[in-house]
Amino acid sequence: MTKSDAINSTPKDPTATAIDIRFSHIHLYVDRVSSINEYKTFEASINTFYDRFDSDGNADGTSSDGVHGRPLDVKRGQKIWESLHYHTSTDAEFVSHGRDVVKQLIAGFGFRVTGCYPEVNAADGTGGSGMNTVLITSSDPEGIQIFVSSLNANGEGDAEYLHFDTSNITRFFNAHSGRQGIAVLAFEVGHGCLDELYQRYFTLHPSLVVDGYKKGVKRYTNQASVLEVFAYYKGEKNVSPSDEGTILRFVEPVEVDTSKKCRLPGVASVPATFHSSCNHAYFDHWVSNVMSRNGFLETLEETLGFTPKVDFNAGVVAAGEAQIESTVTGNSSSLITSEKETALRDQSQIYLPINNALTRVGHVHGFLEEIGQGVQHVASRVDDIVSFVQQANDRRKIFGEGFTFLNIPRSYYGVLTKDLIVKGIHHDKESSGKDLVSSECASAIFDVLASEGVLQDDYSLDLNVPKDHIKSMLDSKLPSSCREEYDKNQGSILKAIMRSRYVNLYSLLRDHLSEKTYVAIVSNQILVDVQGEDLLFQIFTSGIVKRKSSDESPFLEFIQRVCSECIGADGCPKGIKSGCGGFGVRNFLTLFLSIEVTKAMTEVSSAKERGDKVRYDFSQRRVELFTDQLNESNPILTEISDAMTREGIAKENIVVLQLEGKEEEAESWKLVMDQEGQAKAVANEKLMKCNMKYQRLMKGIRESQE
Repeated sequence: MTKSDAINSTPKDPTATAIDIRFSHIHLYVDRVSSINEYKTFEASINTFYDRFDSDGNADGTSSDGVHGRPLDVKRGQKIWESLHYHTSTDAEFVSHGRDVVKQLIAGFGFRVTGCYPEVNAADGTGGSGMNTVLITSSDPEGIQIFVSSLNANGEGDAEYLHFDTSNITRFFNAHSGRQGIAVLAFEVGHGCLDELYQRYFTLHPSLVVDGYKKGVKRYTNQASVLEVFAYYKGEKNVSPSDEGTILRFVEPVEVDTSKKCRLPGVASVPATFHSSCNHAYFDHWVSNVMSRNGFLETLEETLGFTPKVDFNAGVVAAGEAQIESTVTGNSSSLITSEKETALRDQSQIYLPINNALTRVGHVHGFLEEIGQGVQHVASRVDDIVSFVQQANDRRKIFGEGFTFLNIPRSYYGVLTKDLIVKGIHHDKESSGKDLVSSECASAIFDVLASEGVLQDDYSLDLNVPKDHIKSMLDSKLPSSCREEYDKNQGSILKAIMRSRYVNLYSLLRDHLSEKTYVAIVSNQILVDVQGEDLLFQIFTSGIVKRKSSDESPFLEFIQRVCSECIGADGCPKGIKSGCGGFGVRNFLTLFLSIEVTKAMTEVSSAKERGDKVRYDFSQRRVELFTDQLNESNPILTEISDAMTREGIAKENIVVLQLEGKEEEAESWKLVMDQEGQAKAVANEKLMKCNMKYQRLMKGIRESQE
């Protein structure tokens, strides 16, 4: 008897009831996976590095007083790494394309190889299968799990475990223009759910069932059962053929063993030593770029019982001429907990944002045109994103391996303006609501800072300049005509100058974060959004598994959800719900703009190197327009976010009051809900007008080059 037996089932009428489901793993198909021995040697060298690393702070990125996000001593770290016969790298030298994603994950995030298929040969660290596969994970057994596979020219196909057969890679590459990518999104389902899932797919979407599973799920004795289906149709649902690229994999373990990294049959465990600096990371949502958004939404509702949660409609998400629509779908997890750690580690709430392009320009269109439908990015939660990203940036500089992140314009966080110097920080007690200085004096202060080189070209203040240096500079350089009014309000003026580095964030969060944390957020280009009293921090890596810098490719996202600590009517803390902080309407647009800005900035650098002034000027103008659009959109996005929050609070209050039989009070909240819905609609209209403005401007500069 083989380990794999397909069951023959007579399909019965499917229901739309929800499936017991949770995140399991993702599976990448790449050009080459190195031997286990090579990866383990690399891991051992990094562990040796940490053993030798000794400075005022700790190697896990915290200072002795526990402040997270503290930079490591990079220069000292580079010397230690070079002593181990490795090459370090400056940011100018580092490129994101042509890299081994396994080594990137090991060096950049502290992940380790904890599994493989097939079981390796002790002599050379390789197996005899036609596919080389490694499993790389964070340190928590319930955390992020990433399989990476490549073809092995010396091996043979594998009929024992269908999910590790070489035909899977060949089929994926054929469907994705030969590109590497995220090929499989895998879920773990509860006992008895897999047969029901098979019957739903076989009845409603038979063409999506992968060959080899047509007769039923694969059962692997004493391990788990597996079902694989294609994620998308090539076009409209049930009309067009299946897209044989991205696969949804469902795994039903024989028994749940939380000590195991992954329950996928056939995976052999590999010993791993994690350093304490490795952050725990947990899947949060997986994003697809597709041709038919509604078709995929309907397929997921009919098979998994998923329902739409958030819609970003036409005209809301735009960058220049590029426009997309997006819907977040998913299940409805019953988890409500007062424990932050439980909320962080929960994998039962599934969110799947789905994008489609509305125009023939921009990232989503380019992705679909160049690669085909597929996974745009994978998002994972961490408990301290400032520390996580600071470590990732420091490790890249020390190890010469890891990840870079998308460029976020400094104007997103805040820049220095003459008006800010005149008026100071709002609600500053020292200023008493009056102007701090005259416009003429503000201009003089501004000119001193610009001439001394502490203001960048975009008028953002150098993040590393200390306040005492600014004070000394103004004391010695400011014209005597401004001295009296400057001296009178010197403290408030210096505060306004220093806070300009993050003034936009401060307007949202006030004193909830320390100055050090604000500066670390700006330095590491982390995005921040607010939904009610919940916070959402996000950051996006540059493209992964790219052969060339110009290639469209998937990327990774890391987020931190900071759930509000609200007290309920009973005096007890309210439970934390999955997905607190939402999906960030502000950050959604900022991501879209940042992808375009990063591409335009790359074009600027390339044109400068070639000496192509025409292309340089064109690309530079595109960067400026994208940045201007971001700046103009920001306050409108705040209006939308605030209205959505108040509308959500009103809806919650209506439900509670109706349950308590307080209809009169519920009616008053219905008025609030209607008012906020109207305010949201007005702000959405303003945003669409803003987007149309920049669509026209971008079209104009494009046509001027044709």
